[in-house]
Amino acid sequence: MKNEQSQPSLNILIIGAYGGIGKNAVEIALGKGHYVTALVRNPAKLTLMHPNLKIVKGDIMHPETFESFLKNQDAIISAVGGKMDEPTTLYSEGNNNLLKAMKKMDINRAFFISASAIEISPVQPFIVRLATKYIVQKLFGWGYADQRVMEKLIKETSINWTIMRPPRLTNKPATGIYRIAINKFLKKCLSISRADVAGFIVNNITNEKTYKAIIEISY
Repeated sequence: MKNEQSQPSLNILIIGAYGGIGKNAVEIALGKGHYVTALVRNPAKLTLMHPNLKIVKGDIMHPETFESFLKNQDAIISAVGGKMDEPTTLYSEGNNNLLKAMKKMDINRAFFISASAIEISPVQPFIVRLATKYIVQKLFGWGYADQRVMEKLIKETSINWTIMRPPRLTNKPATGIYRIAINKFLKKCLSISRADVAGFIVNNITNEKTYKAIIEISY
């Protein structure tokens, strides 16, 4: 089943546009006719060229570097990511900076990237639950802890947020065919490509069913 929704051309700011989900989101959004501002710490790394693309330099950890780029944006995609196996505040502090800037600039729509393994899913097979608790959460505990703080901060806002909780991410091409669960756990939520996560985000920016929702996505 394809998961897409038609929508008008939008002005979209994508933060972390050089990463796997971010770069795919840029390419997909441009292909859909949207106007994209791609925010990266090093613009030289993003070599895409398109008449609807503006590449800017900024860092989510420093709001003064990106706040001005929020002007006239219809939606924000925060695709920031970093090392999950060491202490970090990238997800919580960085996205809290973004939320404050959005409030200041009166922007009401944003997507954020979290992870399915920050919770033990009761609908997963027993062996998967064991692996999540005793292997995955042990390896990436620092990152998950920060993502839990991030999710709490997002839920406390009044904006139309969507938190994406993908499982294991791959670099395979987009298929446009996957399963989702809105505000509930998804059975056999095991893997998804970064391209398909990006595709879902871009295709559902104006989908009210995804507002104030946590979404699990998998093949």
